[in-house]
Amino acid sequence: METLIAISIGLLIASGIYRLLGGSKIDIVVGLVLLSQGANLIILASGGLKQNAPALISKSSGDMADPLPQALVLTAIVIGFGILAFILTLLTRSSDS
Repeated sequence: METLIAISIGLLIASGIYRLLGGSKIDIVVGLVLLSQGANLIILASGGLKQNAPALISKSSGDMADPLPQALVLTAIVIGFGILAFILTLLTRSSDS
């Protein structure tokens, strides 16, 4: 599972950088989105990957999943969506002129 996540992170960041180096504005927006998703996966993977671990406190608290990276990623997704909407609005306004 860790290998699959590491490969996914590498592909997202590599494709994000490739798209950022593209010439058009849409390529830059797509590259930023891919980079932000790669960064979100890095944060989520840093908390440790546990299968079938409860999200809340149970009788054996040693098997509990760490909620802090999950909260950080959820917040980053919401902020990233807001920034994406703002950038797309700026993009449509600049192309009309």
